[in-house]
Formats: sequence, C-alpha cells, structure tokens
Amino acid sequence: DARVRGWLLLDSYLPTFFLTGGYLLCIWLGNKFMKDRPPFSLRAHLIVYNLGITLLSLYMLIELILATWEGGYNLQCQNLHSAGEADIRVAKVLWWYYFSKVIEFMDTIFFVLRKKSSQITFLHVYHHATMFNIWWCVLNWIPCGQSFFGPTLNSFIHVLMYSYYGLSVIPSMRKYLWWKKYLTQAQLIQFLLTIVHTLSAAVKPCGFPFGCLMFQSSYMATLVILFINFYIKTYQKAPSRTAVKETPVTTEIKNGFHKDYFAAANGFLNNKKAQ
Repeated sequence: DARVRGWLLLDSYLPTFFLTGGYLLCIWLGNKFMKDRPPFSLRAHLIVYNLGITLLSLYMLIELILATWEGGYNLQCQNLHSAGEADIRVAKVLWWYYFSKVIEFMDTIFFVLRKKSSQITFLHVYHHATMFNIWWCVLNWIPCGQSFFGPTLNSFIHVLMYSYYGLSVIPSMRKYLWWKKYLTQAQLIQFLLTIVHTLSAAVKPCGFPFGCLMFQSSYMATLVILFINFYIKTYQKAPSRTAVKETPVTTEIKNGFHKDYFAAANGFLNNKKAQ
C-alpha cells in the first residue's frame, strides 16, 4: 500500500524476519544461560514494563475508536480507501499495534530471566512470533478498513491483561487477583468475535481482499483451539488419584463409605490450588 511507504520497518521484510529469529534465539540461548543460575527478580522492571504496555494499549484503543468513528467505518464490512484521512489515521495506529508486537517479545525474555519455564509454552511462543510477522503483512497490504476490528478488541484485552501482570508482581496485590480465569475467557471471546467480524465481510463483501479474510479467520481459529486447550488444562483439571487417596478419614459413614469418598468421587474436593 503506497500510503505506508517509508514507514519504519515496513519497506523490507528483513528487519521483521531477523527480529523474530533473534527472539527465538534468545529463548534458546537464554534458557541455556539461566540453567545453573538463580532467577532474577526484576520486580521494578516488570512494573514499569507492564505499565508502559497498558498505557500504549489504552492509547491504541481510544485512537482506533475515534479514528473509525471519524471515518464513519461500517462495522459489518469496511474497504481500504473510502474514508480518506481517517484511513491514514487508522493505519498510523495499526503501525503502533504492529510495533507493539516486537516490544511484547520481552514477555518471554522476562520469563527466561525469571526461570518461569512453565510459562514458555508452544501457545505463548507461537502467538508472539506469528503476530509480529502477520502484522507486517497487514500493514503493507491492508493497513486500514476491515483490519481495525481485531486490534481494537485486542487493545482492550491488553489493558486488562497487562494491568493484571503488573499488579501480580506486587505481593500485597496478589490476593485481589482472582479474575485470571475470566481474563482467559475474555481472550477466547475476543478471538471468536474477530472471526465473526472477519467472515461478515465475506458474506456481504465491500471490496476488502477475500484471501486476507480467509487467512485471518483460519489463524484466529488456531488461537481458539490452542486457548481452549490451555483453558481446559489450567482450569478444568479433575481431582488427581493422589488427591483422592489422601482424603482424610472421618468417622461419619454412609452406606458403608466415608462421606469424604462421595466428595472425592463427585469432583468436589476443595484442594488448594498450586501457586
């Protein structure tokens, strides 16, 4: 798209490619480097980092709402050229959205330095690496129009998500952070809404490239599958056999079984969650 020529990192794919390669290399080398070393705390760094991403996400959310309102964007389907200056305004915000994806590589680097290896899942790395590359393509070919919807939702989710991450670094705030499960649910709803919005432009076209719509829907479908898998593993775990075996013996017996047997059998053991 001629409107984005000369913008930072967009004229050539090589910077995006090498930054992504550097990200993956840092994960591999970083884990080797930290293997026999104690984890870093990085509390102050994490507070500043998460606050910064929260504020950037809030800016993008507000600016996307204002720009699309100014341009009279059609929620069902919006083409790439009919809104004039508002399209340029949207494209400028989406460039920041693309650039934020390289900043967010630091999420993983902090996990490496803090030795939070369990957090560096396939979903985590796949999502971070692919989003940066996909948005290089979006900015070069479809930098406005129908492309606005996903980043608007995602910016809202990131305001919540990075606020949560920032607060979780402060020990005194952790007791108030009961809403992680609902944050994951909100992320899943975000992906589903984006798929519906994307396909709405395929059902009733307005000139937005059909191939891009199909690719975005397919990519979002992979995130839905991976996030559902993560959600089930994290929040829907059945009581383990060990937990059932360790049920305390009580004197109250019904029909030849201790009452705690029935609680275990029905999945209602109130085990303390691992932190």
